Amino acid sequence: MSKYILRHDEANCIGCQACEVHCKTNKGLEAGPAPCKIVTVGPVAVEGRPRIRFVFMPCFQCEEAWCAKACPTGAMQRREKDGIVFVNASACVGCKSCIAACPWGTPQWDPVTRKVVKCDFCMDRLDAGLEPACVTKCVTGCLSFGVANEAPDPRRERYARQIVGGSF
Repeated sequence: MSKYILRHDEANCIGCQACEVHCKTNKGLEAGPAPCKIVTVGPVAVEGRPRIRFVFMPCFQCEEAWCAKACPTGAMQRREKDGIVFVNASACVGCKSCIAACPWGTPQWDPVTRKVVKCDFCMDRLDAGLEPACVTKCVTGCLSFGVANEAPDPRRERYARQIVGGSF
């Protein structure tokens, strides 16, 4: 598993897709490929009222990354120092094996470069001491990023507050 975690607080997400736009901007992508996505679920009935949920889908940075195992050239790699799974574009031949292998549909085809792109937690930004573009540009602050098991989880904190009556 990656050293890092990217969390999405669904309760505060408005589905604006600013995360997608800034991810694409950071990677210099056209409109097509989406290394991270906001998936709209619904409308569904909740207590008799229609509700829509928004689910953030980045790469899960799998410990045993199927995409990397399926890559015949080694272009899909796992970084030793932090476990981030990324694409070495110069080694990618565009065979799309990684796309077929990923159960989450994370690797995306870029028709402009004819290569695969995916969420890599904006490694370029991390290496410069910055957070991923999607996190820094989230208009509601529902995305958070940090070291796994150290980063706060707003969903758990909100649930704990509800159980104990608002404060702890």
